[in-house]
Amino acid sequence: MRGYLELSGLQERQPEGFCPVDRPFAAIDLPGRSRSGFLKAGLACAISLVWMLVAGAATATAAPPAKAAPPAAAAPQQKYDATQHSDPLNFDPVVRDGYEHFYILDFDGALSRFESVLKANPQEPMAYGYVQMVTVFRELYHQDLLDTTYYAHDSFLTSKREVPVAAATRQRIESLTNAGIKLCDDRIRTNPNDKDAYFARGYLRGIHAAFITLVDHSYVTAARQGYSARNDSEQALKIDPQYADAKMAVGIQQFAVASLPRWVRMVVGIMGVGGNKEKGLAMLRESAAHGVVTAVESRTVLSLFLRHDARYHEALVVQHGLATQYPHDYLYRLEEANLTKDEGNGPGAIALYRAVLADAARPGYFVDPRLQMAWFGLADTQRGQNDIADAAESYVKAAEQPKCSDWLRKRAQLNAGEMFDLLHERERAIKLYEVASAGGGDQSQADMARRLMKTPYAGK
Repeated sequence: MRGYLELSGLQERQPEGFCPVDRPFAAIDLPGRSRSGFLKAGLACAISLVWMLVAGAATATAAPPAKAAPPAAAAPQQKYDATQHSDPLNFDPVVRDGYEHFYILDFDGALSRFESVLKANPQEPMAYGYVQMVTVFRELYHQDLLDTTYYAHDSFLTSKREVPVAAATRQRIESLTNAGIKLCDDRIRTNPNDKDAYFARGYLRGIHAAFITLVDHSYVTAARQGYSARNDSEQALKIDPQYADAKMAVGIQQFAVASLPRWVRMVVGIMGVGGNKEKGLAMLRESAAHGVVTAVESRTVLSLFLRHDARYHEALVVQHGLATQYPHDYLYRLEEANLTKDEGNGPGAIALYRAVLADAARPGYFVDPRLQMAWFGLADTQRGQNDIADAAESYVKAAEQPKCSDWLRKRAQLNAGEMFDLLHERERAIKLYEVASAGGGDQSQADMARRLMKTPYAGK
C-alpha cells in the first residue's frame, strides 16, 4: 500500500548501512531460483514471529562441551534471577494471566487483560506491545494467515491474495506501534542505557514486521524492521548480557541471515549483518529457557527453524511438548499434525488431524477453532496417501466451514475439483472450478480454475 508506511513513521527508522531499496521484490530482476531462496530466507524473521502460535516447547539441548581437566575448585553456579533481566511490568499478575489466555487463542480474554494493563500504565511501552501483539495475531488468525500449510509452497510469495483489514483495526495497530516506539525513543534519549526501552522497541517493531509481511506483502520494509528489531535487542544485550528475552530477535536473525543464498550473505556480511545457524539456535534455546515474554515464542521459532532444515523429528519433539502443555490451543495441536505430515508419516498425521477435529466437536474445548485449517491439512495428507476420494470430501468440508476466509475457501474448492477430476467426476469438478473462479472476493485461484475448466486435472 503506497504511502502507508511513510505515514506510519516507521520507514524512517532503518538500521545504519541497510540498502535503501524501495521496490517490491517482484520488481527486482533476479534468477528464479535465487529470488525464491532470497525471499523465503529474508521473510524468515517476520514469518517466524507469525508462527509463534503454532509450534512447540523446546526440549533440544546444546551439544556437550569438549572434555577438559576439572578445575581445582569450581564455583557454585548462581541461579538465574529473571526479575533482574526483564521489564518489571512483564511480571505483573494481570500480564501473566493475559499471556495464558493468548496461548489458548482466547484473544478477547487476553486483550481485555492487556487493555487494563495499558490503561493503568500509559507511560510503559511494553503495555502497548502487549495490546499490539494480540490485536495483530487475532487479525491474522481470523484471516486464516496462521495456517502453516499456506507457507509450505513457494506460491505464497507471489500470491495475488488481498487481505482486507478493517480500517479501525489497521489504525489501532499503527497507533499502538507508533505510540509505543515514541515512548521508547524518549526514554532512550533520556537514558541511553535503558535496556527495557531497547527491548520494547524491538518487540514492537518485530510484531509490526510480521503484520505488514503477511497482510501487505511489504517484504522490504518488513526486513528493515526485522533488522532494526535485532539492533535494538543487541543493544539491550550490550547493556545486560543476561537479558534473555532480547536473545530471541538476535537468534532469529542469526539463523535467517545464514539461510540466505551465498551471494546475498556476502552482501549482508559486508554491511555488518552476519549470520550463523548454530549460534542462532543456541540463542533461541537460551531465550526459551530464561525468557519472560519470549520463552514460548523462542521455542516456537526453534521448532520452525528445525523444520526449515528438515530436522522433523527434533521439531516434532518440540511441538509435542507445547501441544501437551497447552492442549486447548487449537493451533498448537494442529501444528503437531502438520509436522507429522511433513515428516512423511501420513497415517500418523491423519490420526492427529482426526483427533483435533474430534476435540473441536466437544463444546468449549477450543476457543473459536478454525476448522477449515484442520480439514484442509487432512485433505492434503489424504491426497499424499493417494486416498483421492476422502481427500475430495475433506477439501469440500474445508470450503463449507462458516468462518472460512474467501481465500482458503477458493483454494479448497480448486483442490476438491482436482480430486473429482482424478475420480472422473468431471461435472462435479467443473462446478467447483466455477465457484473458485467466480468474480468478487479473492481471485488468487481464478486463473488456474479457468484453465482446469477447459482441461481436466491429470496430476496428483
